[in-house]
Amino acid sequence: MGWLHTARFLTEAPQLQHLPALDVPEIAFVGRSNAGKSTSINTLTQTRRMAFASKTPGRTQSINLFALGKHNETDAVLADLPGYGYAAVPKEAKLRWQRVMANYLISRPNLRGIVMLCDPRRGLTELDEILLDVIRPRVELGLDFLVLLTKADKLTKVEANKALSIARLQTGGGSLKLFSALKKQGVTEVAQLLHQWTHDANWTGNGTQHTASDHADSGSHNDMDTDVASDIDDHADRD
Repeated sequence: MGWLHTARFLTEAPQLQHLPALDVPEIAFVGRSNAGKSTSINTLTQTRRMAFASKTPGRTQSINLFALGKHNETDAVLADLPGYGYAAVPKEAKLRWQRVMANYLISRPNLRGIVMLCDPRRGLTELDEILLDVIRPRVELGLDFLVLLTKADKLTKVEANKALSIARLQTGGGSLKLFSALKKQGVTEVAQLLHQWTHDANWTGNGTQHTASDHADSGSHNDMDTDVASDIDDHADRD
């Protein structure tokens, strides 16, 4: 648990070319705007403003990296990706963020796992399902994947069980956990899982392979990135 408390700001990247090349495992946090992503990161790292939790959804416009490791030695990185699906953000800016996010998820070589945050009262939306389609090939090759159902304190036990069952059917793989920043529900379990992802050499994860050569080359996915950005934009405008 204490490992996540070593988190410190590393860099901010509005475009992929601004991201540093790293050889340590990276875990990306993704989710729809207002799903509680920044609050969850701050709770896990025991900081108040490591990730900026804004009252204005869609405020985050860059990929923010946070280094992890004791004695200022980085042994893993957390990546906070822009929230998606907030229609009030200008269309041009939305498309740019969504292309950056799709490119990152498809091509980041050291990406070790993805944590998708979802408000269980809304369930996985069409936007979340589009993102699932983007990452599915890498998950099938061994990329770790966790769906975090946030704001679990607002659910009854019956509602929580129902939300887990529905999310399990929708995702078709990976892990699912209930999480509450307010009640600290799931915090220890998630912290232990992320540490296992990045430090356990015997961990086999969601798939069977973890080699960099299995990961898709970014240059062959340009058309897909454009389609994903357009699909997310179309669904966000209708939401």
